Amino acid sequence: MCFAMRSSIGWFVFSVLMFWGLRFAHSAEARTTPVKPLPAGWLEAWKAPPLADRPLQIVHGIDLGAPMAEGVDQMVAPSGPEKRVRRTIHLYKDRGLGGVVCNVAFRGYLQSEENWKKLAAGVDACAALGMTVWIYDEEGYPSGSAGGLVLKDNPAYEALALAYDPSRSDPLFLRPAYEFTHPSNNYYAARRYINLLDDRADRSFIAHTHDAYYRHLQRHFGKTIQATFTDEPSLVAVNLGQIPEQVRKKVRVIDSLDPAVRPLPTVPWGYDLAERYRERYGEDLQGQRRSLFTGNSPEDRRVRTQFWGLVANLVADRYFGQIQKWCHGHGIASSGHTLWEEELMHHPALDGNKLKVLTRMDIPGLDVLTSDPEAVIYSGWMTAGLPSSAAILNGGRRVMTEVSDFAQTMGGGLAALPEMQATAAWQAAWGVTEFTLYYSVDKRSADEYRAYGTYVGRLNSVLKPARMARDVLLYYPVRDLWAEYLPVAEPLQLGSQSPRAQRIVASFMRLGQALQRSQIPFAMIDHENLAAARPGRDGSLAIGQHRFTTLVLPAGVELPEAAAAVVNKFRAQGGRVVADGSSPGSLTEAALVAAIRPAWRILPASERITLGSFVRDGRPILLLANAGKQPYQGRLSVAQGGDWQVLDPADGGIRVAEHADAKHLKLALAPRQTLLLVEGR
Repeated sequence: MCFAMRSSIGWFVFSVLMFWGLRFAHSAEARTTPVKPLPAGWLEAWKAPPLADRPLQIVHGIDLGAPMAEGVDQMVAPSGPEKRVRRTIHLYKDRGLGGVVCNVAFRGYLQSEENWKKLAAGVDACAALGMTVWIYDEEGYPSGSAGGLVLKDNPAYEALALAYDPSRSDPLFLRPAYEFTHPSNNYYAARRYINLLDDRADRSFIAHTHDAYYRHLQRHFGKTIQATFTDEPSLVAVNLGQIPEQVRKKVRVIDSLDPAVRPLPTVPWGYDLAERYRERYGEDLQGQRRSLFTGNSPEDRRVRTQFWGLVANLVADRYFGQIQKWCHGHGIASSGHTLWEEELMHHPALDGNKLKVLTRMDIPGLDVLTSDPEAVIYSGWMTAGLPSSAAILNGGRRVMTEVSDFAQTMGGGLAALPEMQATAAWQAAWGVTEFTLYYSVDKRSADEYRAYGTYVGRLNSVLKPARMARDVLLYYPVRDLWAEYLPVAEPLQLGSQSPRAQRIVASFMRLGQALQRSQIPFAMIDHENLAAARPGRDGSLAIGQHRFTTLVLPAGVELPEAAAAVVNKFRAQGGRVVADGSSPGSLTEAALVAAIRPAWRILPASERITLGSFVRDGRPILLLANAGKQPYQGRLSVAQGGDWQVLDPADGGIRVAEHADAKHLKLALAPRQTLLLVEGR
């Protein structure tokens, strides 16, 4: 009924009448004033989500010859390739999308003028339709190679590793980081990779890629083109294990592997790493290198902490920082996601400090390879939590996802619309605003794709302008893992690491999972950002505009002096510091929840419900998503009381929430259903 109305005035008037008419239906206790309706701007965007709030389709080469969208035949350009390009763009808009993440075609990558013309035609078509374009910055992945052009120009820019072989008379030696690493063992192609620690290599990548896009599409930068997307760059000097044999046989081999290269423990290395180490610490790294591979003395651990701290700074500044600086200089944002976000023990080897490198993106992102919401709600909290935390630490709001049903398609099927929507809602609860899609447009009905695009658009119409509201911080113990990490030749597993590392990782993962399934929104913070936080006299810990009341510490962590001083002051002024105990499992989930005293609770408890908390124009907003296959029936505590409105992003419905009592709302969620609750202040 609501969506039959055509004008924004009619929509607004109808909404006011609806809220007034349902005024008394939600409570046994009579009220004397009506529920305050949502602002007209909110309602208009909810009714018809703008293109800026809708998902972007990832398109590797825009000239797809896609089928003509209904009703656009007279809108396209003359004949030939440009017409096919414009047909494709019109089809994407017709399917409910807001734009594309695209690149110049992979064939003749960055070298074909014909392909540049096709890309320009596609971006022109997006501009004419008011659609958004992001630039995908690599031929495949991992980003950094410019399709091999960087190393073709200068082979010395290849990723470098310090290897350790105790059987040799000189056990420490340098070699290329290729065999047994991600560049040689992924689903796209086996291709040698650049050294992200090498500022010269990073500048070469930007010159080959970003500068080329600017030369060909300059008029669209800062307008239609709004961001770049970097895909799974890493330091690579770690064995991640073998992809499935049946897949490996189909992968293109651009650079053959050397069978004489043996798997060995390695760490990333750079041409000026020893010089930068001496500059920062006043010590000679050459004589300390063995400590990177063996030893458990305080001195060994100190050297490892210093080494990985330097590596983290260099990769953050030289790769992610240079891209961000370039983007700012050209009127756009930097975005993308890193590699293996879900494996904490891999973070030092892959990025030094994953949270740090993500803060060097304007729109930090994640990668979701499954659209089974029950899978992501259990395994994905760190994958989503890291970029959303980076956005909070940055003072930003936007968070990107690259989402697909890769796991389902590998099994021979497709994710259904309810599963896609529930997966989107779970990510929105974590703060995701930019949805970039690897879903297949041509394998789903137009109506299904439109429904998904509208669903995401409705979530963003309410949440994107809102501030993420989180009271709890979980300490990200990467500094502790720097001291513990010892490289191994075989695929890295937690069991190969020290008992302390295993304890820290187990505690961190258990705490994060407990917070997620207890509907407690939280952010992560590392030692550097904790040291810079501001304890308040009201018992809060301030980071930018955000205020936190609780800090949760995993078992076994040792805070550096500056961070410890902030924590002690925070505790002294009334802040809550909750530390996991000395024995595994000593802080139970119930004890954790009791110590935090969260503002929002659902009864009965259910680990399949995700809760996201936001504030917009002074109004609290809650997102509640049921990832399960069973309906949920219960109550939601609302400590502030008041009247609430319920918005359903699947059908666009709006109603007044029903009170169970003065401090609880009735809560009913169908399988895979999501509801937004907005307090009617």
